[in-house]
Amino acid sequence: MDLQGSFHVYDTTLRDGAQQEGLNLSVADKLTIARQLDRLGVGYIEGGWPGANPKDTEFFRRAAQELDLKHARLAAFGATRRAGVKAADDLLVAALRDSGASVVTLVAKSHDRHVTLALRTTLEENLAMVRDTVTHLREEGQTVFLDAEHFFDGYRDNRAYALEVLRTAYDAGAEVVALCDTNGGMLPGWVGDVVDDVLQTTGVRVGIHCHNDTGCAVANTLAAVEAGATHVQGTINGYGERTGNADLISVVANLELKLDRRVLPQGLLRDATRIAHAVADVTNVPPASRQPYVGTSAFTHKAGLHASAIKVDPSLYQHLDPVEVGNDMRLLVSDMAGRASIELKGRELGFDLSGDRDLVTRITDRVKVLEQKGYTFEAADASFELLLLEEVEGHRPSYFDVESWRVITETQPASDAVSEATVKLRAGGVRYVVTGEGNGPVNALDQALRQAIVQAYPEVAKFELIDYKVRILDQGHGTDAITRVLIETSDGESTWVTVGVGANVIEASWGALVDGLTFGLRKHQR
Repeated sequence: MDLQGSFHVYDTTLRDGAQQEGLNLSVADKLTIARQLDRLGVGYIEGGWPGANPKDTEFFRRAAQELDLKHARLAAFGATRRAGVKAADDLLVAALRDSGASVVTLVAKSHDRHVTLALRTTLEENLAMVRDTVTHLREEGQTVFLDAEHFFDGYRDNRAYALEVLRTAYDAGAEVVALCDTNGGMLPGWVGDVVDDVLQTTGVRVGIHCHNDTGCAVANTLAAVEAGATHVQGTINGYGERTGNADLISVVANLELKLDRRVLPQGLLRDATRIAHAVADVTNVPPASRQPYVGTSAFTHKAGLHASAIKVDPSLYQHLDPVEVGNDMRLLVSDMAGRASIELKGRELGFDLSGDRDLVTRITDRVKVLEQKGYTFEAADASFELLLLEEVEGHRPSYFDVESWRVITETQPASDAVSEATVKLRAGGVRYVVTGEGNGPVNALDQALRQAIVQAYPEVAKFELIDYKVRILDQGHGTDAITRVLIETSDGESTWVTVGVGANVIEASWGALVDGLTFGLRKHQR
C-alpha cells in the first residue's frame, strides 16, 4: 500500500507547533524531533519557513547533511510570491526553491477580505500569485501542496472566490489543497459539509488543517476525512498557537484503531506514547497526563467499581488495549479503592493477594484510614509497596534505625539563611552522627541522612532527589495546617515516588525522604 500516495499524514510540529506560547526550539531540537517523527512513520515533516527565519534556513541546511529519514519527506513552508513580482524573482520563493526540500507547502489567501485588507492587492492578482508560484516550483521539480488560509471563513463570505483559489492552485500543479480552519472556529458537521461541497464542485484533492479553538480540532479533522479528505495535518501533542492544532497522534490512532484505515507503516503506532513523551522532553513542555491515547492517565483507573470489572476483563472499562499505542494500564490506590483495586495493584507490583481475603481487606482499610489523614498513594507507588510489604511479610524493610534528627535555620545580617541538620542513626551495626548543611531545612536533612547511610550502603551515592512537591491539606488552619509532601527519587536508571504527611513541612518531608531511601535500598538489595 502506497501510504504517501493514497493518504498523507503531514506533521507541522516544527513550524506551526513551534508557534505555541513558551515553546522555543533550537535547530538541534528540531533535528531531534524530526527523527522521532520519522520513527512514528509520518509521511511528511514540515521543517519551517526557510528564508523568512534564519533558524529554519539553517535547519534545512543541516537536515540535508544530518537527517537520514526512513519514512518521511521534508517539506518547506512559505508564501506565494509578492504582488507585482515574478515568482522566479521573489527572494522568499527562491529560498523555498533552494531549501533542498522535495516538497513545498505554500500558504495562500483564500478569504477575499484577507486579500484586500492584509495583502492589499486585488482578487485577480492573488489568483495570479497562486498560479505563478505553484507553476514555478513545479517547473523546478518540487512537489507543491497549498494551504488555503482562512478557507472556511472565506467560504462563508465568498464561496465562489474561495473555490476559485483552490481550482487555480490545483490546475497549476498543486498536488493537494489543504483547507485551513485558521481561526479554529469550525464544528465537525460544518467541516464535513464544506469538504463534501469542495470535492463535488472542484474535483481537487483535499487536505485538512484544523486549530483547536472550539476543542474540535481532532473531530473536525476526522469529519473532513469521512467526507473525503486524504491529507491530514497536525502536530505532536497538539502543540500550536492559542489552543493548539489537531493532535496528530489522536488523529492517526482514531483512523487506524477506530476506522480501520491504515495510515502509518505497520506496527509503528505502537511507539506513539514513547515518541509523544520524547518530543515533550525536547520541547520542555510537560506532557498532559490526560491526553488521549498517550497520556499517563489515559488508561488509569481509580474507582473500585472500575477495578472490579477490569479484574474480570480489562476491556470493560477501556476502549482498547493500551499496547496498541505503546501505553500501559495503571491502577491507582486511593480512598475510593475496593478489594479488586488492591489485588490488581498488588499484582502489578509483584504480590499475589488473591488467596487471602482478610489480608486484602486489612490493606484496603488501612489505605482508607491513611488517606483520611492526608496520605495519597495515587502517585506514590513506592510508599504503597512498602505498606504492602509491611502487611504481607509482617514487617517493614529496615536498613537503618533513626535515633533522632533535628534541623536549625540560621540567618545573619546581609547573608542568606543557612540550614543545618543533625541525624543520629545506626546502619550496618555502626552508629553514625552526621551533620549536613543545605539551602533549606529539607535540603539539609536530605544531605545529613544520605551522608550517614552511604557509609554503610555505598549505592546510596547514586540516589538523587529529582522532584519535590508540597501541598497544604487544610488551608483554613493557616500555618498549623497538615502538610503532604511527594518526593521523586532517581538512581539514574529508574525513578520512584514516596509520600509523607505531618503537622509541618519538615516532618512530612522527613517521612518521604526515609521512604525514598528505604525503597531504593530494597530495590538495589534485591
